[in-house]
Amino acid sequence: MVRIDTIKNLPESETMESTSGKILIVDDDPIQRRLLQEAVTRFGYRAKLAENGAEAVKIMTGPEGADIDLVVLDIVMPELDGIGALTQMRAQKVSTPVIVQTAHGGIDAVVSAMNAGAQDFVVKPVGPERLNVSIRNLLKTSALADEITRFRKQASGTLTFADIITHSPAMERVINLGKRAASSNIPILIEGESGVGKEMIASAIQGSSERRSKPLVTVNCGAIPENLVESILFGHEKGAFTGAVDKHIGKFQEAHGGTLFLDEVGELPSDVQVKLLRALQEGEIDPIGARRPVKVDFRLISATNRRLIDQVKEGVFREDLYYRLNVFPIWIPPLRDRLEDIPSLTRHFLARFAAEEGKPQVSGVTPDAMALLQAYHWPGNIRQLENTVFRAVVLCDGPSLTVDDFPQVASAVDAPAPSTARHYESRRVEPGAEPAQTHAPHAPEPKRYSSPQPQTAAPSGFELSAPFGFMRNLDNEGHIRKLVDVEEEIIRAAINHYSGRMTEVAKRLGIGRSTLYRKLKEYGLEEHIGKDAAA
Repeated sequence: MVRIDTIKNLPESETMESTSGKILIVDDDPIQRRLLQEAVTRFGYRAKLAENGAEAVKIMTGPEGADIDLVVLDIVMPELDGIGALTQMRAQKVSTPVIVQTAHGGIDAVVSAMNAGAQDFVVKPVGPERLNVSIRNLLKTSALADEITRFRKQASGTLTFADIITHSPAMERVINLGKRAASSNIPILIEGESGVGKEMIASAIQGSSERRSKPLVTVNCGAIPENLVESILFGHEKGAFTGAVDKHIGKFQEAHGGTLFLDEVGELPSDVQVKLLRALQEGEIDPIGARRPVKVDFRLISATNRRLIDQVKEGVFREDLYYRLNVFPIWIPPLRDRLEDIPSLTRHFLARFAAEEGKPQVSGVTPDAMALLQAYHWPGNIRQLENTVFRAVVLCDGPSLTVDDFPQVASAVDAPAPSTARHYESRRVEPGAEPAQTHAPHAPEPKRYSSPQPQTAAPSGFELSAPFGFMRNLDNEGHIRKLVDVEEEIIRAAINHYSGRMTEVAKRLGIGRSTLYRKLKEYGLEEHIGKDAAA
């Protein structure tokens, strides 16, 4: 059995390596189950218990199985022993890593367990250090294998919703909507902030549909020069315009029989919006310079990080096209509204970058570091988390990522978050949906890094913050606010909304970049100057 005296004597820093895994402990001995539960809990993992192999198989093949990251399985048990349970799990395509344990350490038992699909083997009584190393290494190896599989599936168009990493109820609703949409050819509009994984959801819809063997053609509409959008999307004939020395097949024809994913669809010019509307209505396109239309069979998935209905009201997006695209809307919540996904995502990114950077010794995240990541508001969402973990792996010199490896996150968490940090999506709730949980159930409460605020009286009506997308006209005393204060607030909001892209900020504010930079200096916002390229 696990040596409980050794567990009690381990320093806290050595016993809590990660908060990112849930472990199923299967043993018919209640004392051994309790000892193993205490051990893995001290290591920072969550534990679930099963009394025999039959119960373990039921858990792993049911809905709860998706939440289990590793199984510690005893061999000798009544009703269904460990080898039998492991054989049944592997026969039903359950690939969760398994550590087999037994009091009998003969070579025959080891061979039988490995042949049945176990990844590691320990002999009772197992030391906590040995158990912790085995768990940590198997979780890292499993995460790396999952990342490789996910990349291959996305490249081949066979990614499914089962490959998406999430433990969030809010994301489960997204996945359920995606599965329903995948069974038809209905046009889909995916909304969500930049970096939340809109392309991943589009790939999963494609991989779960009847078009899974056909191409998924992705176009970032905001990255194409305006004078080339029509040619890239619809194609052109040779000699159609100056420089058209060859015939070009557009993205619609490339996606024939498959799926066309238009990311940032709200950036399309108005004349291209007309041609897109025709393609949706008639199922045919007009390449530039072509004598006759070309029939195309495609499934359209669109995505945007801004509300298209607002662009319709502003007159920059066609209303009839909006209703053509918005037949089946799917909204993806920002990462700050599904913090329970951060541990699993961090572990997967860590496994990949540790392998890419040649740092196999980096295999975990300390509880303080994980709490820090869960305390941050993540304006850049999953893409920002991915890059943050990449940087931390490069900085890390020890076996686990610590708070010191996330200096930028730590400094941001210590400072109060800006009032404009939350975009419109974070306040949007789908009909009948419950508010997203802020922390995973059963997970330890993360350490709060923000400074405690003094108790104050309830704010008056004038002191309450306006909903996102609105600006207050009155100050705290109920008087009209000064024009300079309003101007500074809207400039700050624009910088945040467009992620510091000053060209876009100036364009949307209707002023020149030189004027914008002058106003930044006037309002003490010089730190944003020169960040356009980095943004």
